[in-house]
Amino acid sequence: MNPRVSSKLESFGISAADVKKLSEAGYYTVEAIAYTPKKALIAIKGISEAKADKIQSEAAKLVPMGFTTATEFHQKRSEIIQLTTGSKELDKLLGGGIETGSITEIFGEFRTGKTQICHTLAVTCQLPIDLGGGEGKCLYIDSEGTFRPERLLSVAERYGLSGSDVLDNVAYARAYNTDHQSQLLLQASAMMSESRYALLVVDSATALYRTDYSGRGELSARQMHLARFLRTLLRLADEFAMFNADPKKPIGGNIIAHASTTRLYLRKGRGETRICKIYDSPCLPESEAMFAINPDGIGDAKE
Repeated sequence: MNPRVSSKLESFGISAADVKKLSEAGYYTVEAIAYTPKKALIAIKGISEAKADKIQSEAAKLVPMGFTTATEFHQKRSEIIQLTTGSKELDKLLGGGIETGSITEIFGEFRTGKTQICHTLAVTCQLPIDLGGGEGKCLYIDSEGTFRPERLLSVAERYGLSGSDVLDNVAYARAYNTDHQSQLLLQASAMMSESRYALLVVDSATALYRTDYSGRGELSARQMHLARFLRTLLRLADEFAMFNADPKKPIGGNIIAHASTTRLYLRKGRGETRICKIYDSPCLPESEAMFAINPDGIGDAKE
């Protein structure tokens, strides 16, 4: 099911001016409007309570938000696309690969492969669905300056993809502070409503929160800002499809844990091998798999 752009509401009696106000506030799809609490819409300049009620009632007609049978939901879940990580063992552990339409958090010590998995997925998400891809582009928000296009080229070569096409299909942005990171998420939402993106990587979601909010007195402000960022990420996951990477001992604590659907913990093995453990997942058993970091991305560990 593809998200519907918010301009569709114009056919349901919502003025073009109001649709423009919604888009400027970051609500680019009917789903985004339907999923948001009314008070968030009223906070938009020029949207009164009466207008917000009308907008949400029209959005609710287009977006199914009531009860459904478990059979229907099961059918919908069976259509979820999974993206290959590049390692058969890791894919097997994940029940097929990284699940789209939800948030996957990856954490672990320095040099355990978090960013390498992100780089590999930025390429594999472009593969055809029958080859473990998502037939879509990738959005990459980098807060630590660790993004390397050369890595994407070596992964592309491994899969027989055109390097220039692969790079053209990755929209990259460097985030410089926590407000900028949130702003980039709104831009991402606009881009995703216009084109098919199979993956959104945030590497890392919490690094900037360590520097922007360093004092103990700022803890609650930091957690609230981070919670807002993650809520937007969740909303995008509901509307579109995505994935997220993070450092060891998630600074967000419970906040990031509650927002992530699947949490993966990475640790070092021997040499270039790494071990991935399912830390938390609604449907995968707590288990682990070994993989390797190769020059052409993530692969299986050689015996």
